[in-house]
Amino acid sequence: MTLADTLREALALGAKRSPVLLSGDPLDPLAQPDQPVIPAAVLVPVVDRLEPTVILTLRTNEVRRHPGQISFPGGRIDQGDAGPVEAALREAEEEIGLPRACVELVGTADPYQTITGYEVIPVVGVVAPDIPLTPQPSEVAAIFEVPLHYMLDGRHQQVRTVEWRGAERSYYEIQWQEHRIWGATAAMIVNLSRRLQLAP
Repeated sequence: MTLADTLREALALGAKRSPVLLSGDPLDPLAQPDQPVIPAAVLVPVVDRLEPTVILTLRTNEVRRHPGQISFPGGRIDQGDAGPVEAALREAEEEIGLPRACVELVGTADPYQTITGYEVIPVVGVVAPDIPLTPQPSEVAAIFEVPLHYMLDGRHQQVRTVEWRGAERSYYEIQWQEHRIWGATAAMIVNLSRRLQLAP
């Protein structure tokens, strides 16, 4: 059985188990109640190594949304996109130079709503190791890989609390070497781990 088959089967089984999932960030008290939700998608590129890894990006400090944070390649779903899968593949090609033909699609995971008003659908795909990638310099400062099992291990998914705009807020954080993965990206990883039933 290939890695893609294993992930596909695990996602299908996870959907039947109905684990408790994170639906989104705490609401922004300053947000407008009628603010429309912006559809978006990210690619979760799992690299088919002996120990599978996941490709992540470090955003530049110049981008308008979430500067300097770690994220999956992705962005809003444009009108020209057929749906979240096409949007995720297009964004990954634009941001890190990952050819869409090199991605074996596994399926979509659970949507997550960010505090900035995006409803993000994670698209899981498997890619071969050592595909040459090129960061889009205005958006991506660095590209790196994290072991899949490490991120899906609940012992590495730490809950942090901070006071923001007069309210106490909790979020997930995963520390990998010098990289701090937190916020929506960490939450989507937590949801994926619960779907795959690999976290203790």
